[in-house]
Amino acid sequence: MSIMEYNGSAVVAMKGNNCVAIAADKRLGQRQMTIDTDFQKVFPITERTYVGLAGLATDVKTLHDRFRMRVNLYKHREERVIEPKTFANLVSHMLYEHRFGSYFVEPVIAGLDKDDQPFICNMDNIGCIDLADNFIVSGTAGENLYGTCESLWEPGLEPEELFETISQALLNAVDRDSMSGWGAVVHIITPSGVITRELKSRMD
Repeated sequence: MSIMEYNGSAVVAMKGNNCVAIAADKRLGQRQMTIDTDFQKVFPITERTYVGLAGLATDVKTLHDRFRMRVNLYKHREERVIEPKTFANLVSHMLYEHRFGSYFVEPVIAGLDKDDQPFICNMDNIGCIDLADNFIVSGTAGENLYGTCESLWEPGLEPEELFETISQALLNAVDRDSMSGWGAVVHIITPSGVITRELKSRMD
């Protein structure tokens, strides 16, 4: 088993019509053994930018703290809030700095820019950015998520439709992956604010 799969995870981001959603499961495992059922994998970076971290739990915690420090430094230096695309490049640079002793994490970034246009991307553990116009997935349930998202996503989804789509895609994917699940959390980022909802799923 790869170290990337050791704790299990499922993270997905989707674009909608002037909105974007990011969701993740809540399970923390040690291979097949469940340790915690309320482990945070999606973190707010700004009011309109979120990052989901799939991979080794210790590196998830470490990177979240480092991202928060770098974003605060950016805000003090530039005197403005960091944009999602700029944050993606910052994350990519930080991961590539450690390419010879990399973090075992694959980030997913979702947000709205200053023109209310949705932005999503993910990257591998050394910072190679993958941009998408529809959805992005990561984690041990990634292959399952590709199938469910391909089936359910369509262009121009409004916030409530986007919530329903990403929720169904995630729940159906983690039901087919023993390394992730035990509930989920969904964040819908809109120009007027962020809607956060928790989902119940199979607990086995």
